[in-house]
Amino acid sequence: MNKKTVLQSLLALAFCLAINACSQSKGANEQTGADSQSEEDSLLNLVQYQTFQYFWDGAEPNSGLARERFHTDNIYPSHDKDIITSGGSGFGLMAIIVGMERGFITHEEGIERFEKIVDFLETADTFYGVFPHWWDGHTGKAKAFSQKDDGGDLVETSFMAAGLLTVRQYLDKNDEREAKLAKRINTIWENIDFNWYTKGENVLYWHWSPNYGWEMNFDVRGYNECLIMYVLAAASPTHPVKPEVYHEGWAMNGEIANDTIYYGLETELNHYETNDSPVGPLFWAHYSYLGLNPKGLKDKYADYWKLNQNHAKIHYRHAVANPNEFEGYGEDMWGFTSSYSMRGYAGHRPDRDLGVISPTAALSSFPYTPDESMAMLKKLYNETDSLVGVYGPYDAFSFQDDWYLPRYLAIDQGPIPVMIENYRSELIWDLFMSAPEVKVGLDKLGFTYE
Repeated sequence: MNKKTVLQSLLALAFCLAINACSQSKGANEQTGADSQSEEDSLLNLVQYQTFQYFWDGAEPNSGLARERFHTDNIYPSHDKDIITSGGSGFGLMAIIVGMERGFITHEEGIERFEKIVDFLETADTFYGVFPHWWDGHTGKAKAFSQKDDGGDLVETSFMAAGLLTVRQYLDKNDEREAKLAKRINTIWENIDFNWYTKGENVLYWHWSPNYGWEMNFDVRGYNECLIMYVLAAASPTHPVKPEVYHEGWAMNGEIANDTIYYGLETELNHYETNDSPVGPLFWAHYSYLGLNPKGLKDKYADYWKLNQNHAKIHYRHAVANPNEFEGYGEDMWGFTSSYSMRGYAGHRPDRDLGVISPTAALSSFPYTPDESMAMLKKLYNETDSLVGVYGPYDAFSFQDDWYLPRYLAIDQGPIPVMIENYRSELIWDLFMSAPEVKVGLDKLGFTYE
């Protein structure tokens, strides 16, 4: 982190707090709508700027891609400071576009970073065109996520591919330099062999290893964060999968539509095929939908806007009801997802609640719950700013256990600036949905969309 960026971030924060203090001095009854909107816009600008910086100044310098994690206390128990993540970097590509459009960096700076990233991707390890979950940022060699997860990761690759396609759509094809970059992105995208990852079956498998083959044996069925993988697999111009892979595999011959009612709201789909848990962590409502616009998105199984909005509102209602009586929960403090916790990395959701709040859950839900998400944002920056650092809100905290660490994860910071931008302008949705292949994939699987 250079001194200039630290100063810019501190000045931005001071400006935001000054606006808030000025507004408060007027008294709540005298504050005008314009003042309130100005405060909210300033807060949105600030959190977008800070979280964007995770992928800009905080990026691994050799590759330009996102570090898996960034600990501002410089304590890395697993010695993984320079490990980069494929999926989180896909989110970062979208965040860089937000930074270019919001004026955080120049267009020229953004293009230079995209070129650097593509330089790295063209020579880094892939497995039938599929990226590993992690790379060593210095060498481009795959870094094992676990013993047998040392090869291709189709889910993380799909997040990266979504980011690359969004960048490609953003580039000016009438500019020679940008048109060349778009062609290089096309080559990377077209090399992804989605069909290989079916094993000849009507389902997609998450992993393949050159050392362990298919031993991970993770066939991706039922609702979770992976819808984008199936859409892109159907969309591939070179290695597409058949519609049956989606309908028989992911949708389990229609069983995915066996929803339930939780906190008075329909879950729309069955979130867990193997148990009775009603809803998943909130990242399920974010990762696939950074580019894939859920507004008006429907197939024979679900209305995806209703699915995601209800998912976010269920998390909100759980925090308000607070059945476990955890300290701090309420209308302005909510949201549960997979994140750090007192017990290490853990999954958080209403029926698996450790008393941990993960800011990305509420802040990345701005399109679905704008009022509730804004209340959370104001609380974080106006009353609990010790939980906010140079890259925005820290990954997770617990008032109940008086716990937090000044640490960040790429997959949690990335959705924040992107989904806030989709709430403000729908920029990333518009770019991704404009890709011709995406329309082919959605049509092929029987989706209707705006």
